[in-house]
Amino acid sequence: MQAAELETFDRESYLSLATKRRDGRFVETPVWFAAMRGRLYVFTEARAGKVKRLRNFPELRVAPCNVRGRVHGPWIEGRGRRIEDPPTVAAAYSALHRKYGWQMMLADFFSRITGRIDGRAMLEIEL
Repeated sequence: MQAAELETFDRESYLSLATKRRDGRFVETPVWFAAMRGRLYVFTEARAGKVKRLRNFPELRVAPCNVRGRVHGPWIEGRGRRIEDPPTVAAAYSALHRKYGWQMMLADFFSRITGRIDGRAMLEIEL
């Protein structure tokens, strides 16, 4: 994906992330995301179904959507994976903090007080 297209995509607040089940059907989930270095980054619960599905089938598709997951743009094919490289994860969180500001800070706060902050996974999406 070209940098200009990625910037336009990054102006959206939500992304519908569709990951493939074993039977071939896609499961769509609205997520927060941030663009960085030509890729998209999404944080999620490490034990979430989307993480497990990406481990089995890295093929995915994404489209801009609203908070409820209603898609309002074209689907784009891509590949995803969980990343664990600390500098890349830190940079991805910085990009998410720049994009979502106080909302991301609030999500982090509640994740810390509930003990879920260490149970997160960072996903990298290449379109």
